Amino acid sequence: MARKLIIIGGVAGGASAAARARRLSEDAEIIIFERDRFISFANCGLPYHIGGEIKEREALLVQTPESMNARFNLDIRIQTEILAIDPVNKSVLARELNSGREYHESYDDLILSPGARPFVPPIPGIPNDKTFTLRNIPDMDRIIRTIQTDAPKSAIVIGGGFIGVEMAEALVQQNIETSLIELSNQIMAPVDPEMAVPLHEELRRHGVRLMLGQSVESIDTQDNGLHLTLQNGNTLTTDMLILAIGVKPDTTLAGSAGLQIGPRGGILVNDRMETPVPHIYAVGDAIEVKDFISQEPALVPLAGPANRQGRIAADNIFGRQSLYGNTQGTAICKVFNYAVAATGSNEKALRRRGARYEKIYVHGADHASYYPGAKNITFKLLFDPESGRILGAQAVGEKGVDKRIDIMATMIRAGMTVFDMEEAELCYAPPFGSAKDVINQAGFVASNVIRGDHLICQPGELTNGAEDMLILDVRNADEVSACGEIEHAVNIPLPALRRSLDQLPKDRTILVYCAVGLRGYVAYRMLSQHGFKVKNLTGGYRSYQMFKNIGR
Repeated sequence: MARKLIIIGGVAGGASAAARARRLSEDAEIIIFERDRFISFANCGLPYHIGGEIKEREALLVQTPESMNARFNLDIRIQTEILAIDPVNKSVLARELNSGREYHESYDDLILSPGARPFVPPIPGIPNDKTFTLRNIPDMDRIIRTIQTDAPKSAIVIGGGFIGVEMAEALVQQNIETSLIELSNQIMAPVDPEMAVPLHEELRRHGVRLMLGQSVESIDTQDNGLHLTLQNGNTLTTDMLILAIGVKPDTTLAGSAGLQIGPRGGILVNDRMETPVPHIYAVGDAIEVKDFISQEPALVPLAGPANRQGRIAADNIFGRQSLYGNTQGTAICKVFNYAVAATGSNEKALRRRGARYEKIYVHGADHASYYPGAKNITFKLLFDPESGRILGAQAVGEKGVDKRIDIMATMIRAGMTVFDMEEAELCYAPPFGSAKDVINQAGFVASNVIRGDHLICQPGELTNGAEDMLILDVRNADEVSACGEIEHAVNIPLPALRRSLDQLPKDRTILVYCAVGLRGYVAYRMLSQHGFKVKNLTGGYRSYQMFKNIGR
């Protein structure tokens, strides 16, 4: 007998589940309920249409109800809201938003894919007609309509996550004077504070007024715009306000149906995407997943995992044994000419859990430096200092960031170590890579640390003072004068170091550094074999500057 499957919510998880279900069963009755008019759209592309990079609105519509029905023979009921789920009688109560008609629909299996809703803080003065969130096509349309009709000269974005940063860029591209307010000391929380420093600089280079460590206390609507009062007492005036503080799982329907909500606020599911209630599954931004590294509960609202979850739920409904392998949180964001990407755990999470870890920094070119157009990649690697297990990676740069983090995401998923990074055989030709890729370089450094061949010092140790060390700068004198130096450092360029050993003490630890760490390592090996106590600054002066500018 053919099964009857109801899917509540489209977009990534729901639409993927429906398509997979049809591929597995030509006979099943598959109904998608969607309260919006759009069932499958590229919500990650919304800011880019606002900014003008994606010219055609229709390009965001991955599938229309008509095209999806024609391809997969689905019963798609848009602008229809599910009011309640009755797990005992296996039915839902639906309401057509246009007519108000309510009716019950039975099911054999149910997939919940309600997504997440923008978090709107309880700031006095919200809501108002000049404040917007961005989660779907109608939200995008309202923002574009306001830009076209009101011609705002200024805008403020609250929140420095993916949507906040992308919206700041979109507004600048529309020639709107833009400010971004972030409560933390950094934007882009998936990376660590020092890795966000180049992004802060890039935003400011493009005219974004960045205000870190600030929050909005109240909003007053006046004739000349919105008046915002900040936590520090300062006031700002703007023509429009974008709230991009984050999202919360939409669990209203699940909670009223008696489904279990987890400690992080998402719907609880197992690795088959089943809720504890028989025949009810849940996928996408509304669910709680396990973090791949820590195995702890997590909320990770990303399109890739949602698509996989939808497919897995359909597999299990139609007799396939399919398990979800937890979530790494692999993500990337465009910040004007830069990209920032991460996978696995960041240092903040590892420290919060009390996990054992070590970290190193590498600054290398995206392809052979002698071939025109090479751009720097700043790469941070987090790993277990005993086993070499890769715990996380982050990268920032103009080119090649996606490639490196994709490689790291694959290595983490495969359970590989920093020793495998040494051996990784990657594409090389001067326009595309280097014989020793950034991945290999990070593997060399981390492996040497574990083997005891390389004692390192972290940039944060220097920013907190290092009075007990002699700081030795082995860069050339012209680099020092052009780029600056660490306070109290002694400069002996690397080529002159061997003939200057008698100038160095053996009763103090020598901290050696160069621009990015490579010459520092050469100096480290030289000095350690001459009996000196020595450490090398991982990532060199470039990493030190990033730490020095955290929160700015």
